[in-house]
Order: sequence, then C-alpha cells, then structure tokens
Amino acid sequence: MNLANRLLLPAAIVLLAACSSQPSSVIVQEKQLGSCPMQLRKGQTVTITLPSNPTTGFRWIVADAAPGVLRSLGPEVYTTPEDAGLVGSAGKSTWRYEVYQKGDGRLLMQYRRPWEVEVAPAKVIDCPISVR
Repeated sequence: MNLANRLLLPAAIVLLAACSSQPSSVIVQEKQLGSCPMQLRKGQTVTITLPSNPTTGFRWIVADAAPGVLRSLGPEVYTTPEDAGLVGSAGKSTWRYEVYQKGDGRLLMQYRRPWEVEVAPAKVIDCPISVR
C-alpha cells in the first residue's frame, strides 16, 4: 500500500466525522436567543419557537429576519397545548428558516401589539447572525 492510499483513509474518516458532528437543524427557544451572536452554517435549518398569546393582542413581529443569509420556509405557525382547554391560554409561535448563503445578518423580533406603534415592545430579541 503506498503512502497516498494510507493517508486517504484517515483523511476520509476525519472528514466524515466532522460532517456528522455538525447538526443540520438548529432549534432555538427564547432563553437561547440571549446567547447571541448565533453561528450558523450554510444548509442548516433554523426553527425558532417563542411563547405567544395573541388573544391579548400581543404577537411577535419579525422586523428583520436576516434576509441576506436566511430564507423563510413558510409563515408563522401558532399552536396551543392540547391539554390547556382554556380559551385565551398561551401557546407558541414557530418560524422556520433555511440558511442559504454565507454572510452576516440580524434577527430582530418584537413582542408587541401591532397597532401600538408609539409604544415600546414588551420584549425584544436582537440577535446578530453569522454564517460561515
């Protein structure tokens, strides 16, 4: 066995291990958005899930979804826990994005009543995103 063949197998194993250790899907919840900036890789899927209760008039507004690096995979999906059984109970809002190119962006989300434009949001998520 020549030197090239002996080096090829270990190199292939290292490359496969590196690829398998990188998650293809990133799930982010509100408490994790405090640990910004987010480091992402092209090809990953990002799922953001936040507590929400639109019956109070408040909802999450996506003011900036890093359009230079993230592509939306659909509209916001709102769900309530099946066991709540209460009208007006809180649920969760979920957004899915594909990381489609390298670069930098910003995820800016505001929890507010959309008609209260002069009132500060109740919550703000402002998270720099870097795709390498």
